Amino acid sequence: MSDDPLLATFALADAEATSDFGRRFAALLQAGDVLLLEGPIGAGKTHFSRALIRARLGREEDVPSPTFTLIQTYGAAPEIWHSDLYRLGHPDEVAELGLEDAFSTAICLVEWPERLGSLRPEGALTLRFRLTEGGDARAVDLIGPPAWQPRLEALA
Repeated sequence: MSDDPLLATFALADAEATSDFGRRFAALLQAGDVLLLEGPIGAGKTHFSRALIRARLGREEDVPSPTFTLIQTYGAAPEIWHSDLYRLGHPDEVAELGLEDAFSTAICLVEWPERLGSLRPEGALTLRFRLTEGGDARAVDLIGPPAWQPRLEALA
């Protein structure tokens, strides 16, 4: 857990709003950006990631959850790494995946980032997804270094 401030909160009324948020977020990202996606199962982390990845690729593509493969990579410019660390038992296993190197060269989406332990990268932006009352509604809190703030204003 970092001591970074809450930068913004977005209400996502349904699955389409989550997809739209992912598509809009895709335009903000550059090489070396790390998004740490927190929240319970079913909160929208993978749904957001699919929309973001497809938007970056500029086409419809099968974007499976990396729950079993641990990492999926996509040949965009810059490369996109989508990881799901749920099944990892210890942060040492992250080193075996090569994820640390990708943090500086790729756009990285990391589900279950608490599994990173001390390997959590400086400057990462945390997106904390949570269920809200009523149907498919979600909210997402954006927590990170103030350097993210100017880029996030484009989402408002």
